[in-house]
Amino acid sequence: MLLASVLVFTGCSGNNSPAANKGTPAPSKAPSTSPAPSTGGAGSQDTLIVARGGDAASLDPAIVTDGESIKVTEQIFEGLLTYKADSTEIQPALAESYEVSEDGLTYTFKLRQGVKFHDGTDFNADAVVFNFNRWFDPAGPYKFEGDSFDYYDSMFGPDGSRVIKEVKAVDPATVQIVLNKRQAPFLQNIAMPSFGIASPKAIEEKKDKFKSEPVGTGPFTFKEWKRNESITIEKNPNYWKQGLPKLNRVIITVIPENTARFTALQNGEIDLMEGVNPDDLAALESNAELQKIVRPSFNIGYVGFNVKKKPFDDPKVRVALSHAVNKAGIIQAFYGGLAEPAINPMPPSTLGYNKDVQDYPYDLEKAKKLLADAGYPNGLPEEMVFYAMPVARPYMPDGKKVAEAIQADFAKIGVKTKIESPEWATYLSDLKTGEKEDLFMIGWTGDNGDPDNFLFTLLHKDAIGSNNYAQYSNEEVNKLLSQGQSETDPAKREELYKQAQVLIKADAPWIPLVHSTPLLAGKANIKGYVLSPTGSEPYSEVYFE
Repeated sequence: MLLASVLVFTGCSGNNSPAANKGTPAPSKAPSTSPAPSTGGAGSQDTLIVARGGDAASLDPAIVTDGESIKVTEQIFEGLLTYKADSTEIQPALAESYEVSEDGLTYTFKLRQGVKFHDGTDFNADAVVFNFNRWFDPAGPYKFEGDSFDYYDSMFGPDGSRVIKEVKAVDPATVQIVLNKRQAPFLQNIAMPSFGIASPKAIEEKKDKFKSEPVGTGPFTFKEWKRNESITIEKNPNYWKQGLPKLNRVIITVIPENTARFTALQNGEIDLMEGVNPDDLAALESNAELQKIVRPSFNIGYVGFNVKKKPFDDPKVRVALSHAVNKAGIIQAFYGGLAEPAINPMPPSTLGYNKDVQDYPYDLEKAKKLLADAGYPNGLPEEMVFYAMPVARPYMPDGKKVAEAIQADFAKIGVKTKIESPEWATYLSDLKTGEKEDLFMIGWTGDNGDPDNFLFTLLHKDAIGSNNYAQYSNEEVNKLLSQGQSETDPAKREELYKQAQVLIKADAPWIPLVHSTPLLAGKANIKGYVLSPTGSEPYSEVYFE
């Protein structure tokens, strides 16, 4: 699978009037009106100001699953492996090379030497072992109150069924990882930003404060976090990649509303923004001072049912409501056509996608009949709590408005919902426990290009309590997904995932909504920003022309 990023440069003049956006830092310089040299807009030539809709939940990559957090931690931390800039093809990072045993159970990594953590301590094999042991042990001294290593549990199994048997330091520059069982996407998994290697000394000394005072080996060091306002990171002067990063500072700000962010960009208060409203596309394309940036589509936005709660423990009810959602109308109204209806729980470009699975068509009369067949001829007797996302995400530009449209359709079949949107960190925490919401809106951007990262991570029983927010478990599905993890023959893996999708569609734990094409916008003189299908990119190569 080849996924490429697209940078489109477009044109006419912008509005230079000031805008009042709470939480947006004042520009350090007024935008230059001369063609060269550029001041870099809101920042200076060496400072980039980025705006997005929500704040990070934490800055410890091991305990987060949300994109807002990962976008920041990816700048501060590095793993053994990483992905090439515009794809999910793996390449060396803190490990210069690796070897795999014939039985597929032992991975030996040769580490990059001379690398320092931001606190001046050495990166070495002992540091790698410390991090893996921390993620492995759910009762260890460095798993602090309220934390959970969800990505580790999702990728490598929870306590009791671990993929990784042992991680050991062979010598200061060599680490060996031994598995209990083969895992086809193992290298793809450990390249994910969630497995960034942190400074053992910083974790031991900072303890719970580490999540807000992170220390890694990456191109940027942590400077300051003003909650719900901005995060500032600065150039790592001792970074092992010579000449990087090209910027001295990045300020990542929070402006909740998409339109307000776009206004701030037009007014020169920020340099780069995520989450462009389709309604603002024409203004973007007609402004020569700005550029449109299109991220490859590799995501899914969906409505999930809490299958542990009545009446959504009954698949008949879930199928009935699946017929009540007008996906085409949602795409037209809220995505400007820059999305396609979702049928399965993963994008069509993924290995093993089942094209033969048919969607539940929008049909309110059929939805009413199915509800009656399930024992609810007059609709559901109680009002359901419907969690709607409080922040814009690549797969969901305006969660509250989309929820209101779905709410209106549900009302037509006698299903009343109460929309709630707690702040982002609470929202994610509530979805993990499944105690408050009856149904909810969320989504996922693929981390590593593998189907396991969608199906196992989001719908296997071992992911309940982490990313399986629907609390869904089907033993046959669990078996197929577990087999898919260990099977190394691509053709056999593909068949396993196709079978799983048939069963998942029949159970309907989700209403898959869309696969979106995320839009970003930036100053026209921003260069070196290469878009990734995983939804977050390093800023180390970015500069102002």
